[in-house]
Amino acid sequence: MRRGVNLSAEVILATRLRLLCCGATSAGRTAAFPRRDEPLDEGGRRLASARVLRGPAPAWALVAPDPAARETTSLMGVAAEIEPILANSDHGDWAGRSLTELQDSDPTGLARWLAEPASGAPGGEALGAVVARVGPWLDRIAKAEATVLAITHPAVIRAAIAHALGCPIEITLNIDIAPLSETLLSFNRSWRLQGLTAG
Repeated sequence: MRRGVNLSAEVILATRLRLLCCGATSAGRTAAFPRRDEPLDEGGRRLASARVLRGPAPAWALVAPDPAARETTSLMGVAAEIEPILANSDHGDWAGRSLTELQDSDPTGLARWLAEPASGAPGGEALGAVVARVGPWLDRIAKAEATVLAITHPAVIRAAIAHALGCPIEITLNIDIAPLSETLLSFNRSWRLQGLTAG
């Protein structure tokens, strides 16, 4: 309970976590595996500059350390603290490479990944590993009793959903997490997915 607030034992304040997907990059537009050091592309910068946060202002904001997320945050005029746990997934040997290129250079590896995308790219981070790092962070955020904004990447948002709902990460691959879209989770005794909105 927060100091100076007189609440009965029955009353539990809710935590609201707003997960904002960073703006578009060239990898996203060309069906390529993103690099962690990739910035927004021209269209991504333009749309991020026009993106307005609606609703109550968050108590605090966090941002992934990757350039695309930090640039999105800056263009939106949001003051946010860098949170390394929100970093994009590591695509290892395939970072920066398109599906078309991989079809020519590594068709067997690509077919294996298409059959089981949650396993991750060769030398990269499986989606289960993303859940393993995001889950404990989400458990800490649950105790915030405030609205928190986190600007990050689709893989991290999917990992948060999987941990919050206790579902296999593979299920979340069926959820479109578009650039600048927002996913709202709330915690009051348990996590709930409250909404998905387009950018």
